[in-house]
Amino acid sequence: MSAEVRILNRWDELSVLDRVALRKEWLEIFGAPPAQFLSLIFMRKALIWQAQADAYGGLRQNSKRMLAAAADGGKIRPPKMHLPPGTQLVREWNGRRYLVNVTQPGFELDGSEYASLTAVARHITGANWSGPRFFGLTSAKRKAA
Repeated sequence: MSAEVRILNRWDELSVLDRVALRKEWLEIFGAPPAQFLSLIFMRKALIWQAQADAYGGLRQNSKRMLAAAADGGKIRPPKMHLPPGTQLVREWNGRRYLVNVTQPGFELDGSEYASLTAVARHITGANWSGPRFFGLTSAKRKAA
């Protein structure tokens, strides 16, 4: 039986369960009882999501970390951008063209090594810039979202 068929069958099973049976399923799947006043449809959706996660894979580790940080009231940071070594970034600033090479340990500009793009942007501008934003790898809209 395919994963899709198993999930559809699971949805059919869950759709006929009453509150007591859904709470029992929840306890079995999640290892703790659900909050007392969760709606039946919410419990069904959470249980079917878990079935899908089991069949197709759940959240990525970085998503889990961000959710855990949010739950703890901490600052949520987007996942780090991966630039493979050998990538070159070009930025023109005040009439000068800057070529930054991505290296294994960090970034290289004019023969000097930097640990981050933000350090490179600070060196070029003399101000505190977000390095990825300075080089056009992110936008202000994405930051606000």
